[in-house]
Amino acid sequence: MLDELALFVSIVETGSLRAAAEKASIPAPTLTRRLQKLEQHLGCRLLHRSARRMTPTREGWQYYEQCRPLVHSLQQATAKLDVTLNQVSGLIRILAPADLANDNLAPAWMSFLAQYPQTRLELELNNYTQDLIGSGADVAIRVGAQPDSLLNMRKLGQAKELLLVASPDYLARHGEPESMDELKLRDLVISAPISTWEVQHRQSGETVRWQPQGKFCVNGVYLALRAAIAGLGILFCPTSLCHSQLQRGELVQVLPEWRGAPREIYAVWSQQRYVPARVRALIEHLAAFCQQNPQLRI
Repeated sequence: MLDELALFVSIVETGSLRAAAEKASIPAPTLTRRLQKLEQHLGCRLLHRSARRMTPTREGWQYYEQCRPLVHSLQQATAKLDVTLNQVSGLIRILAPADLANDNLAPAWMSFLAQYPQTRLELELNNYTQDLIGSGADVAIRVGAQPDSLLNMRKLGQAKELLLVASPDYLARHGEPESMDELKLRDLVISAPISTWEVQHRQSGETVRWQPQGKFCVNGVYLALRAAIAGLGILFCPTSLCHSQLQRGELVQVLPEWRGAPREIYAVWSQQRYVPARVRALIEHLAAFCQQNPQLRI
């Protein structure tokens, strides 16, 4: 019905059936049939037909004057929606882990904005899992298994193994632990949300999982790293976030045969929403970025 109405308005404005058909990119006979269908639905003739021109009847003029503003308003709304959904522009709201977003993914935000200057990014950073749907965000970056079946997801990359690390000064003062039982008795630095430590022996496959009591606990890796470098204790940390400190010798591995498993990085978004082009572009950009980063590559 709405399509037939728009075609009728176009016929009146262009002055001929052929011109309206060309504007709509449909055959003239098809347009004639749809016009006839509209007239049958309304129960009156809308146009006087002649060999050269079509002019509205009295009822046609009345119908045209009433419907024209509605058709134009709908066309404008559709055009605006098309821009919103199909052009890479506008605001993207993102939930992301603070440490990952601040460190490994930091260059990705900058390069995305450079590539798509008509977009805006609004990041809400938190190291705990937030409610994506309730927050109104477009997409969330999450690490680890994603059991929520109400969300779509795309694997972006992989956070490498977690390592037990400490400063050379701490190990010089306290000695290096020689077993997991001895490790549990040492001063530990806890960076939530990695509050449960699960490590596996590389040769035997033995797995140890426990919730340590820390000498220093913080809900972020950066301060935990500083605490470990300062000699406060042993830290369980993703390789992707401590590799620079290991290379510089500020930290060294403890019990190197014991490691935590790699964790996959996902982009997740609501199944209930159409994904605008700007969000799709961001997801693709992050996936490509992760595959170019040795610390995040799958």
